[in-house]
Amino acid sequence: MSVALRIGLTGGIGSGKSTVARLFAERGVPVHSADAIAREVVAPQTPAWREILAEFGPELAGPDGELRRDLLRTRVFADPNARARLEAMTHPRILALLEARSRATGAAYCILEIPLLVEHGLAHLVDRVLVVDAAEPVRTARVISRDHLTAAEVEAIMRTQASCDDRMAAADDLIINDGDLDALRSQVGRLHDIYLSLAAYRRPDEGH
Repeated sequence: MSVALRIGLTGGIGSGKSTVARLFAERGVPVHSADAIAREVVAPQTPAWREILAEFGPELAGPDGELRRDLLRTRVFADPNARARLEAMTHPRILALLEARSRATGAAYCILEIPLLVEHGLAHLVDRVLVVDAAEPVRTARVISRDHLTAAEVEAIMRTQASCDDRMAAADDLIINDGDLDALRSQVGRLHDIYLSLAAYRRPDEGH
């Protein structure tokens, strides 16, 4: 039996990745989110949680023990060395869980939602890369409305992410999310049919 066809879903901030993931999930497609797994691996008393507090300070644990992710993000955002130390503690664990869960999927294909897939060179983990994109002003407006950030703060985040050209170069498939939900649902439906067809023609020994 072959492992599920793995679709790596990615895109810049404000592109609508989570909405696209939800639309695939509505069709019964298993979705494994790197962000959700990232929260799991730093849950209170986990090895990563202990390592982070030892490295960056016990004040990063809130009253309930949960990691104060906003404070940690602020602390490492402008310090590449600190960010690299944090990633060394979390990324191998996140990728190991993504790998295990995709292998246990039991479906024709699954979605691996990995926001920084291109930035971290993770295309080798999936069979196809699906990029969700939208015009930069649209993405900026979405994030300002959703996260209550300033335009300058959104632009600073965008500068840390892959460029549109880099994402397009990595893409096997593309969804343009500049329209309404019906337009987005139609694009997801078209790709769903394509992925089912591709999965049906995989040999039993194919897969990572």
